[in-house]
Amino acid sequence: MKKTVFYIALCSALVQCTSLNLHKKVQPAVITEQVNFDTDDPAIWINPQDASQSLIIGTDKETEGGLFVFDLNGKIVNKVPGLKRPNNVDVEYGFNFQGKKIDIAVTTERQQNKIRIYEVPSMEEIGAISVFEGETDRDPMGISIYKNPHTEEIFAIVGRKFGPGGTYLWQYKLSENNGKVTGEVVRKFGNFSGKKEIESIAVDDELGFIYYSDEGFGVRKYYADPAKGNQELALFGQKDFKEDVEGISIYDTGNGKGYILISNQQADTFNVYRREGDNGNANQHYRIAEIPVSTKESDGSEVVNVNLGPKFPNGVFVAMTNGKVFHYYDWREFQKIIDEQSQSK
Repeated sequence: MKKTVFYIALCSALVQCTSLNLHKKVQPAVITEQVNFDTDDPAIWINPQDASQSLIIGTDKETEGGLFVFDLNGKIVNKVPGLKRPNNVDVEYGFNFQGKKIDIAVTTERQQNKIRIYEVPSMEEIGAISVFEGETDRDPMGISIYKNPHTEEIFAIVGRKFGPGGTYLWQYKLSENNGKVTGEVVRKFGNFSGKKEIESIAVDDELGFIYYSDEGFGVRKYYADPAKGNQELALFGQKDFKEDVEGISIYDTGNGKGYILISNQQADTFNVYRREGDNGNANQHYRIAEIPVSTKESDGSEVVNVNLGPKFPNGVFVAMTNGKVFHYYDWREFQKIIDEQSQSK
């Protein structure tokens, strides 16, 4: 009897140790300097001359907030102050502006019902576009930029705090007119459960898909090219989240493959799905891994696969966290967990 009890106790201890190892939180390689109020969403700009000099652009979400620009050591190197509650931000490359191609960062300014466009890396403002005009519910929050790889046209997909099912998101074609960026509405789309809100939006330029978080419901997927229509292609992750479905980012491993990482906000983890889909179906997405992180209640994240130097040779994953900072993670740490968990499925 005693031997049996000891054996059971030993097994229990071993199982507990294994469980603890599996759920050990990944630690950030870098923690940024603090912003003034409340971080919300990051974007990553890759320096084309020297990737080790790339920048992280993050929102400070408050009435007198702004955009903060960090280097890869987490130091603040630039800022755009005085924005009225900037929510989300995204970056795109090769925008046609006054006869040359430039890189841009676009942020939502919620209390002004605008999106603002900046040249990167100078962060000089080159346009402000009023969004959701004529609507009762405006308050822009989420944003993601889509560049059509065939036409090189650039679009902003904008979400808001509240909105009707079917036309919750609006898509704007961006262009330059007399030295300023302007936006033309090209479609209104996006199913909505009505449960909470839609904030996080991500675009896969290469494969041509939009993903967005219907926060209390699941992840929705659409074509990014408005010419392909407004059919919903997928709804997934409905049983994979503790509560809110939040920030979305896409890691490219080449040949149309990779990972979609989505913040399981209240669990302090990121759920991982195959970018290419499952079972030969590009629109079937099952969770293959769940990465526990030190980040707390993350709203927004971004990831790149570029070698950024010794700290991040396979890319960096950036996430907002409580405490007015952003966390930078070495992608290699994430890949280890994905490999271990996905092989067991």
